[in-house]
Amino acid sequence: MISFRVPGRICFFGDHQDYLGLPVIAGTINRFLNLAAKPIPGAYFEIELLDLKEKLQLPVAAPSSFADPTNYFESGLQHLWKKKVQFPQGYAIRIWSDIPINAGLSSSSALVVAWLQFLTQVQNTLPIPSPQDLGHWAYQVEVLAFDQPGGLMDQYTIAQRGLLHIDTEKQRSHRLPIPDWHWIVAESGVEKKTLKVLENARNWQQKALEIVQRESPDFDLKRSTARDYDRFLDRIPKALHNHWYASIHNYDITQKAVAELQSKPSATTIGRLLNAHQAILDSKIQNTPKSLQKMLTAAGEAGALGGKIIGSGGGGCLVALVEKAAQGNVIAAFLKAGAKKAYAISLINTPSDE
Repeated sequence: MISFRVPGRICFFGDHQDYLGLPVIAGTINRFLNLAAKPIPGAYFEIELLDLKEKLQLPVAAPSSFADPTNYFESGLQHLWKKKVQFPQGYAIRIWSDIPINAGLSSSSALVVAWLQFLTQVQNTLPIPSPQDLGHWAYQVEVLAFDQPGGLMDQYTIAQRGLLHIDTEKQRSHRLPIPDWHWIVAESGVEKKTLKVLENARNWQQKALEIVQRESPDFDLKRSTARDYDRFLDRIPKALHNHWYASIHNYDITQKAVAELQSKPSATTIGRLLNAHQAILDSKIQNTPKSLQKMLTAAGEAGALGGKIIGSGGGGCLVALVEKAAQGNVIAAFLKAGAKKAYAISLINTPSDE
């Protein structure tokens, strides 16, 4: 029997920045996707998705030619088959999770990482990949294989675990210390609109950046400061002003958060930065429905130090940073404001933290 679990993740700073090559701060949490497998006769992977009540069967051996994958399981197999990986036998596989689906906690990326982790353990061709390589493979399998508009933050964070500062341009990460703070996640019950929100935000931010770089070829977004918003504003069409603001100021907020977390971090300061980030996501990226902003406002009034929407937006989950004494009040406030569920979560570094 092979069994393991893979965590969900929260992006704390840098939403809608990774596809611009800008850094993000994200961390893995104690909500998990579980995979259990046992060897079976035959040359197939028999997969049962317990939460969705779905089953599928995939061959162990590579076909003579590859069609476009139709799901992440096929995509993961094709990725390894193209590396000449061989699987000596079939397995019956069960998968279940307490990571909410389509809600911003990266349930799909957890699935892809778990699937690749399983496949690399039962093959007999390649060395077991490092967490960094596993994250990169998951990014290729989930995002690049389906030409999705997202970045690599989800896969890298889940594969490596911990609170990470990820340089998405160089595809490197380093660990940040995890403060002994308290976090609340609220499931709004509103389904995310991941791909549409990502596509719009990415296109509009990239268009604004392209205009600036045509005018000033030496401009480097990674060396920008908050002053660059006004410096180039008159060169950008008004329709792109909001997304130009988001590009510049979300990066500035992320840089401040990194500096704070690397020293002796203050929960109050990080809370203020979370609120500043959320204000941009709401008013500039426009990814927060009014019902979710109402929940965040209620959490703040109940004592949350800061909070934001998680993931691409349009719905999904919210996160709030709280003092221990305020946890119950903030959970109650989220629920009273309409959240489907609300609960405390912890950040985790390694499987031993689980």
